[in-house]
Amino acid sequence: MGAPPGYRPSAWVHLLHQLPRADFQLRPVPSGFAPQEQEYQQALLLVAALAGLGLGLSLIFIAVYLIRFCCCRPPEPPGSKTPSPGGGCVTWSCIVALLAGCIGIGIGFYGNSETSDGVSQLSSALLHANHTLSAIDHLVLEMVERLGEAVRTELTTLEEVLEPRTELVAAARGARRQAEAVAQQLQGLAFWQGVPLSPLQVAEDVSFVEEYRWLAYVLLLLLELLVCLFTLLGLAKQSKWLVIVMTVMSLLVLILSWGSIGLEAATAVGLSDFCSNPDPYVLNLTQEETGLSSDILSYYFLCNQAVSNPFQQRLTLSQRALANIHSQLLGLEREAVPQFPSAQKPLLSLEETVNVTEGNFHQLVALLHCRGLHKDYGAALRGLCEDALEGLLFLLLFSLLSAGALATALCSLPRAWALFPPSDDYDDTDDDDPFNPQESKRFVQWQSSI
Repeated sequence: MGAPPGYRPSAWVHLLHQLPRADFQLRPVPSGFAPQEQEYQQALLLVAALAGLGLGLSLIFIAVYLIRFCCCRPPEPPGSKTPSPGGGCVTWSCIVALLAGCIGIGIGFYGNSETSDGVSQLSSALLHANHTLSAIDHLVLEMVERLGEAVRTELTTLEEVLEPRTELVAAARGARRQAEAVAQQLQGLAFWQGVPLSPLQVAEDVSFVEEYRWLAYVLLLLLELLVCLFTLLGLAKQSKWLVIVMTVMSLLVLILSWGSIGLEAATAVGLSDFCSNPDPYVLNLTQEETGLSSDILSYYFLCNQAVSNPFQQRLTLSQRALANIHSQLLGLEREAVPQFPSAQKPLLSLEETVNVTEGNFHQLVALLHCRGLHKDYGAALRGLCEDALEGLLFLLLFSLLSAGALATALCSLPRAWALFPPSDDYDDTDDDDPFNPQESKRFVQWQSSI
């Protein structure tokens, strides 16, 4: 099969496509893209379920670590304010993990932008293809209507004017038959007319989904950024309440990160299967949705020397018929106008119609060639299988860094806030404040001395 211009499966596509797949019974599943088959759906769900397994193991590890920290640490001597050994290492490990999470956030923003660019390229290709198909339908309709109007008016008038000369009337009727034949052949060229599948609607649906996907990831990235920044602020200020709140938020973002890992991994695997050999699936799906013949679809999706133009015969017959009409009109103008001056006006109008139709016909031939639509097909594949897949892999890397950083932070934060100096609820009160317990005690002693 001929690959679209400028598109070749990338190394990432080949690598992900080679990964083994299995269904829920752990039976091997072929890596061909078949989303309608239950076994393939189970294989992708199993890939997503691996993220759930990772989340469960992370939570178990964090819980065991914190239980061991709370229950197995040696008791501190009463009144001791000496920090336990290794406290600085715990704090710095938490800080390094959060900084790694911030780096992952930067990677996530880049991946989100790349994915959005790829989907935008896909939507643009669909819109351009819709413009080409609409232009074909419009040109065919315009030429058929123009020829029909010429047959109903100018040719009818010409036959009435030339009625005394039967041979000239026969020539005019021959031009009529040729015009009707051209209109009939042209009607078969509007192959997309009446097709229920609209590239414009597909592009709008893709853009709608992508808009909410992009927004969801931006909110997730901003949420994790705020968690990292406020956690660092809590560590710097040694604020227990802020660190506790951020610990709870870190747990929430950890769950969201593992959820996004499952979604991104399953999508990347499925997309790599599609991009490794997209032509068969696209051909079959388009044929099911449109009902068009495989010859037409193969011509536009493959566009190589092995596939002939399915409209070539109609185009050839239409071109010959237009040439015959043109020569017949020239003959009528040469022979009929000297004898019937009133025939000059309909003849000139018919020649103008034929000239305009020939110009539109050449434009139609260029639009019907597979080169334009096949170029749009290649652009859509490049956007989906290169930019979008690359961005998806960067988002997967962000989610992995986020999950690792947050898991490390959740293990370190309780130990970090345990190392904070004990806070007195009245440390920040004014010494002259009568509600200060120390000042109240001194006031009572002063009264008793009096």
